[in-house]
Amino acid sequence: MTRSGDRLLRELSEAAGQRMGAEEVGEAVSRAVAPVVAHDGVRLVGTAPSAANGTVPLGFLHGYGSDFARAWAMHCVAGRDPLSWGRLARRPVPVGLIGADSEPEWGCGSEQGGVAEPGAVARLFREHGVAGELRLLLRDARGVWGALSLVRARGGRGFDADDARRVAELGPALIAGLRGYVTAGPLTPAGPAAPPGVVLVGPDERVRAATPDAARWQPCSAPHRQKWVAEVFFAALSAQARRHARDPRVPPALVLGPASAFGRWVAFHAQPTGPDATGDVAVVLQAASGAQLLPAFADWYGITARERRVIAELLDGAVPKQIARRLDVSVHTVNDHFKSIFRKTDADGRHELLTALNG
Repeated sequence: MTRSGDRLLRELSEAAGQRMGAEEVGEAVSRAVAPVVAHDGVRLVGTAPSAANGTVPLGFLHGYGSDFARAWAMHCVAGRDPLSWGRLARRPVPVGLIGADSEPEWGCGSEQGGVAEPGAVARLFREHGVAGELRLLLRDARGVWGALSLVRARGGRGFDADDARRVAELGPALIAGLRGYVTAGPLTPAGPAAPPGVVLVGPDERVRAATPDAARWQPCSAPHRQKWVAEVFFAALSAQARRHARDPRVPPALVLGPASAFGRWVAFHAQPTGPDATGDVAVVLQAASGAQLLPAFADWYGITARERRVIAELLDGAVPKQIARRLDVSVHTVNDHFKSIFRKTDADGRHELLTALNG
């Protein structure tokens, strides 16, 4: 890891250890990235590779104007993101640039099905005084962990190839920092889960109704978060649910929010209420548990494929002797796997691990 990457990792580790809120983490990210690439705004989003469908449960911003951040996010939610994750993932180095004075190097189309009006991105940037955005997809051998976006205001120097090269070097530190933030959260919930909540998103992708229990599933830092953040999140879930309904090859709209942000693992699952996916979309908010939670949990905590199988058997009610027989290994090997899992998760035994995974 580079010296700048080491500094960034220290900043993010400190933020995770102090249980900072989203805004404070965004400021810490900006402070750590600034010596590498100067910027006026930063946005870091994170997700588990097993659930990287483009709708993210983690988001940290600093320096983005609220009006621009919301307008730009909704533009992308509509399927008109010129630097979508799918496009960046096809590049050897997953970095891209959008400028206010020209269309992005990839054009404005999107594999998500949106159709962009020519010049729409440039106009949006100019209206909000933004010179350009530099975006890095956070990717390693396990998959996609999120993205870092930097913006500069008009009137200053635009981003260039040297900026892109330097920001790409921060990828490993940013991934490590996101994982550190998530795994610093409580392993087991402090109390019983609240009843499930439901949010209804209308055809215009705006929240139009919510049950009283839905408010109980807000992030820990919800009192300090701007309302538009939740609006964009539910709009993204709704848009993903509509795409999945029309094309089953598109990943379903299921997002798992980590305990570091919500106090416990939370599942957000969106489905259209009608067969043609043009009406309302219902988003159910409830505690994530069991087989639903295990893939993301394994990603964040670095659980191997064999360790994940051991945990799956444990969730099925098997004891070490039964697990050994089912996996055709020795009990000693199973216990070694458990020791590794406990070391990675800081669980004090099988009971705490089960409590963590059963919500």
